[in-house]
Amino acid sequence: MNKIYQILWIVFLVFSCKEDPSQSDSTHRKVEFNQILADELKSMAEIDQLAASNFVPPTTYSHLSLEEWESFQDSVYTTHQLRLKEIFKEHGFVGFDLAGEEGSRNFWLMVQHSDQYPQFQNEVLKKMKMEVDKKNADSSIYGLLVDRVKINTGQPQIYGTQVDYKMNPCQAFPKNLVDPENVNKRRKEIGLQPIEEYLNMMTLMNCDRLKKLEAKKQELN
Repeated sequence: MNKIYQILWIVFLVFSCKEDPSQSDSTHRKVEFNQILADELKSMAEIDQLAASNFVPPTTYSHLSLEEWESFQDSVYTTHQLRLKEIFKEHGFVGFDLAGEEGSRNFWLMVQHSDQYPQFQNEVLKKMKMEVDKKNADSSIYGLLVDRVKINTGQPQIYGTQVDYKMNPCQAFPKNLVDPENVNKRRKEIGLQPIEEYLNMMTLMNCDRLKKLEAKKQELN
């Protein structure tokens, strides 16, 4: 009898310790590359960049007033955010495995520009951190979203990526920044260049357009 009980006990232990297949699938699920999603994100990002990279209407939108152009920009961000929310609900943060490095960056870029929805940005940020830890997302652009969320929620930023500009002469400078003396150490940890180089780059990229915007405003006045 004792042998029978021993056998039954062993059988019980084997089956009770067996891994739940559904749990295993969710933990070790292999993500398949989604070309359709990657293409969609690329198309969306092209429109996003058109809206985000111009302080004044570009040539193809030169018929618009500044107010009309800003309304167009807002409509782009709002429309994209609704779609991003759907994608995020289905996939979480879009990592390299799902849409490639370009697709992952495009998803991040449009979340970065969803400033009207800081709670959504913060939700994405948490999921992005998980992918960064798995080397499935870019740690440097993660730092940009960290700063974006901090500034949008009234907190000092960590990495100094969010800037403003002083004029005459035009120069970029970081918005509210915690512990500025050690910012380059923090930037290096996530793969960002020294802040001095970054600020000079932002100055070269945007000061001419800022001057055009200021001239346009004075012209309208």
